[in-house]
Amino acid sequence: QVQVVESGGGLVQPGGSLRLSCAASGFAFRRHFMGWFRQAPGKDREFVAAIGWSGIMTRYSDSAKGRFTISRDNAKNMVYLQMNSLKLEDTAVYSCAAASSVVMRTEPTDYYYWGQGTQVTVSS
Repeated sequence: QVQVVESGGGLVQPGGSLRLSCAASGFAFRRHFMGWFRQAPGKDREFVAAIGWSGIMTRYSDSAKGRFTISRDNAKNMVYLQMNSLKLEDTAVYSCAAASSVVMRTEPTDYYYWGQGTQVTVSS
């Protein structure tokens, strides 16, 4: 049974940091690209960051570049998103997802294992 479970969300002030975690099981984790996406109220789901099989290849959205860092631990089937210098506009539900691919994927439709998401709220 495939499971993707996010954790680590919460309320943080602008300029603060959060580290999101994603625990995956039930599929060949080491052969899947892993991505983080987010969806704010009234907006479409958008790409945040993705990481390749070995963790060497990464891709970030323009809004995440320089502030967020995606990483993975294949021994633990975990993916992380370190978020620094958080802004009000980062408020959203953040979801972790898996894509069976040999090339980088950034479209939500390319990912087919999804978690329920974790709420991140940036507010003063």
